[in-house]
Amino acid sequence: MKPVLELLKNRDSTVYQVVPSVSVFEALRLLADHGVGAMIVMDKGKLVGVVSERDYTRKVALQGRNSKETTVADIMTRDVITVTSKTGTRACMALMSQKKIRHLPVVDGLKVKGMISILDIMDDIIAEHEQTISQLTNYISS
Repeated sequence: MKPVLELLKNRDSTVYQVVPSVSVFEALRLLADHGVGAMIVMDKGKLVGVVSERDYTRKVALQGRNSKETTVADIMTRDVITVTSKTGTRACMALMSQKKIRHLPVVDGLKVKGMISILDIMDDIIAEHEQTISQLTNYISS
């Protein structure tokens, strides 16, 4: 499979992010507006966490907390697992499976390049399999 950089090239390069002091309600609105399931949390240019719909569900909704009064800092995942733009998609898939996560920030040095999701990885695997099938079909036909 290809490096993560190839996945990032084929999509919108916007890195959706919030600051830790934003309310969970506002973060949810941004997630919905952008059609994503997770966002990077940045503080003074530094990656400090990831906030996801899953964080909301488990740390706000199920605990009866108020999303307008709870901040992203209160619920975000702080120990962020990242990959570099050179990391292969198979390695990303293995890492996501092992750590039971759905999103991986792509970081080179201190610069956040983007975020990939399990859906991005699945799309890549499907495209690779379709290409292999096409090549085998052409080989058999000739």
